[in-house]
Amino acid sequence: MLIISALFNFNSLLTVVLLLICTCAYLRSLFPSLLDKYKTGFLGIFWKCARIGERKSPYVSFCCVAMALSILLW
Repeated sequence: MLIISALFNFNSLLTVVLLLICTCAYLRSLFPSLLDKYKTGFLGIFWKCARIGERKSPYVSFCCVAMALSILLW
């Protein structure tokens, strides 16, 4: 059985990135102070993902729908 990680499979990588963006944006909407403390460093990645999810939400939601359809149909 061949195991391929998400780093080498583009569809899996795109799914993980979209889930990260959506999760961070959702967590920031529930707990705003949780991600606002860490704007730099390693945890700053989560703040940046939340910011992308908030500002680019029509594009992110279109990508989520496209990925869901591609997973369901192919």
